[in-house]
Amino acid sequence: DFLPRGSGIVTRRPLILQLVNSKAEYAEFLHCKGRKFVDFDEVRLEIEAETDRLTGSNKGISPIPINLRVYSPNVLNLTLIDLPGMTKVAVGDQPQDIEHQIRDMLLQFITKESCLVLAVTPANTDLANSDALKISKEVDPQGLRTIGVITKLDLMDEGTDARDILENKLLPLRRGYIGVVNRSQKDIDGKKDIRAALAAERKFFLSHPAYRHIAERMGTAHLQKTLNQQLTNHIRDTLPGLRSKLQSQLLSLEKEVEEYKNFRPDDPTRKTKALLQMVQQFGVDFEKCIEGSGDQVDTSNLSGGAKINRIFHERFPFELVKMEFDEKELRKEISYAIKNIHGVRTGLFTPDLAFEAIVKKQIIKLKEPCLKCIDLVIQELINTVRQCTNKLGSYPRLREETERIVTTYIRERDNKTKDQVLLLIDIELSYINTNHEDFIGFANAQQRTAANTTKKRVMPNQVIRRGWLTINISIMKGGSKDYWFVLTAESLSWYKDEEEKEKKYMLPLDNLKLRDVEKGFMSSKHVFAIFNTEQRNVYKDLRQIELACDTQEDVDSWKASFLRAGVYPEKDQPESEDAMNPSDTVSMDPQLERQVETIRNLVDSYISIVNKSIRDLMPKAIMHLMINSAKDFIHSELLAYLYSAGDQGSLMEESAEQAQRRDEVLRMYHALKEALVLIGDISTTTVSTPVPPPVDDTWMAKEPSPPPASRAASATAPPPSRPPAVRGPTPGPPPPLNPSPAFGAPPVPFRPGPGQTAYAGDPNSGAVPLVPSRPARVPPALPPGIPR
Repeated sequence: DFLPRGSGIVTRRPLILQLVNSKAEYAEFLHCKGRKFVDFDEVRLEIEAETDRLTGSNKGISPIPINLRVYSPNVLNLTLIDLPGMTKVAVGDQPQDIEHQIRDMLLQFITKESCLVLAVTPANTDLANSDALKISKEVDPQGLRTIGVITKLDLMDEGTDARDILENKLLPLRRGYIGVVNRSQKDIDGKKDIRAALAAERKFFLSHPAYRHIAERMGTAHLQKTLNQQLTNHIRDTLPGLRSKLQSQLLSLEKEVEEYKNFRPDDPTRKTKALLQMVQQFGVDFEKCIEGSGDQVDTSNLSGGAKINRIFHERFPFELVKMEFDEKELRKEISYAIKNIHGVRTGLFTPDLAFEAIVKKQIIKLKEPCLKCIDLVIQELINTVRQCTNKLGSYPRLREETERIVTTYIRERDNKTKDQVLLLIDIELSYINTNHEDFIGFANAQQRTAANTTKKRVMPNQVIRRGWLTINISIMKGGSKDYWFVLTAESLSWYKDEEEKEKKYMLPLDNLKLRDVEKGFMSSKHVFAIFNTEQRNVYKDLRQIELACDTQEDVDSWKASFLRAGVYPEKDQPESEDAMNPSDTVSMDPQLERQVETIRNLVDSYISIVNKSIRDLMPKAIMHLMINSAKDFIHSELLAYLYSAGDQGSLMEESAEQAQRRDEVLRMYHALKEALVLIGDISTTTVSTPVPPPVDDTWMAKEPSPPPASRAASATAPPPSRPPAVRGPTPGPPPPLNPSPAFGAPPVPFRPGPGQTAYAGDPNSGAVPLVPSRPARVPPALPPGIPR
């Protein structure tokens, strides 16, 4: 009585209606928690208002449901979902694709296996064209979940009836049809009571000659009972799957609930214990992130220790080589140094001081990459701390303080580490050890160049790196493509795929250098380029090939691999360098040239020794002074700093989200346990009825039914010798009423017509001949004036 009624589309949002048998009578909305509606006129107004709130007042629709629970002694336990009717034409504010929107909304609900479908069709329309039956057939081809409901039986044309449909003969459904007679709009406007409407419906079925023999199986009350019974059967069928799903959910919550079961927010011992556990867990997580561990491994990104390892062994060596001295500039500096040391004299021997001055100048250049390496490690450590404090999210103040204290400590160690690393470089500057075992010495300086060339190609076939790269080529020349690259000590090859069967090209590494390329405006990839120092084409007619990676990290890693293969980055040189002072670079006397070459080879030898030493000592210094120190601080001093940072109670205050989460988890846990108990009771005490046998429902896909009015054509035929109440048993699930003893005439012979041959083999009807369909008429026993 409280559902909105009217012309056009009235139900514009799904209404989930839960009927609960109860002694008191009231209603509750999910969006009005705590408010009980006793007046059901208010319920109708609230449904209309809530519909308009989301959809507007001009026929708009929305798939967001309204949840209503009705408690009453006059209902059976049922959950119904009232869905919008299938509209064809948009009106008002409705979108042009209103038909598809409503169809998608219906499918959201009726595709669920746990849902029974009530396919409602008016009796005064062609049943074979019913949209409700058509969409039900799509989601329930076996007919196990579909119940046909025929409305407006009292509005059919005079002389027609839906008897064959309701007896499940004409257009059969597995679960059959139930006829109902609802109130008309005039009855609703006149405030006709539901009880009076049910009594009128009962009277209609008992008095109508076409329906009175099946009156016990018609009407709203029977539909209610059938739904309740079939819903019970359906619930029982779906219980095993539901039970296993609930049990798996319960198991997944067990561990979390264990922490919450004995939770008391104001218990100081709980707060102390939680604080200790949180700090210990933070320390363990931090150490695992740095040292690596087998559990909870991130398979999508590098983080923590793995990233720091990459900084140590790929990024830092690359930065060292990147600042490698420019050959022409270095020779000029050596030349000036020799001349300045000799002064007015012409030197006969190569001066040691020139070698020392040049070496010290090169060693000082190491400070910048070393400090940059420390900054990168610091940033990664802070990211690791932030990642590890995510688990402290339940206590926002504790998380904030922990992050602040540890980050501050790491920043303090940052300065000490930098001081120590700069001290290492100062130590290298303080004494140039020309007796080092790896130093070539003056005697071997002349042979340095030849030695380098042979050393570089010790293992020409050694594979340094494999991986995917994108070659950036303009669209006019074929566009960008991904290839599988293999870098060895002598060449760079690329293949079609990882199998390395179809080689596309092999590029020798001689005279190649690397160059940075700015990322394209529309491109998300990071790019670097390879070019030939002798201005030759590198690939086809390209002077340089651009290679692209997904991340900057991949670019840095590939550059480090190229360094190992002897391909160095390009130096930034001023354009006017050659024109700066041509007189200095044109020519030198042969003796000075030999001296420059000798010192050049000595500097190269000694700087490689220093680089090797710094590359070895830098990671050790950072590990000792920063990373290990941070781990020790977290394990031994963090707790003391937290206690001194503020009141323990304020530190361990839960966030509102955590408190809500705890309440939801506990409520869910108890609801799951209660549901499992209820399922146990249902499965042992519920009596269910078997599913009806399958019927031939191919009509729903192809055969249109004759319109109801077409049966009135036989109204002029002479009436048979007995009223229609005396019939053979029908193939529907419930048995018909017994024939009246007043009409005991033998059955009329009958030859099956073409419309009924499809059902003549029905096992329930094969023994008794069927009676041909007759027009509805008033029996002789009832005068024409009596209302039906």
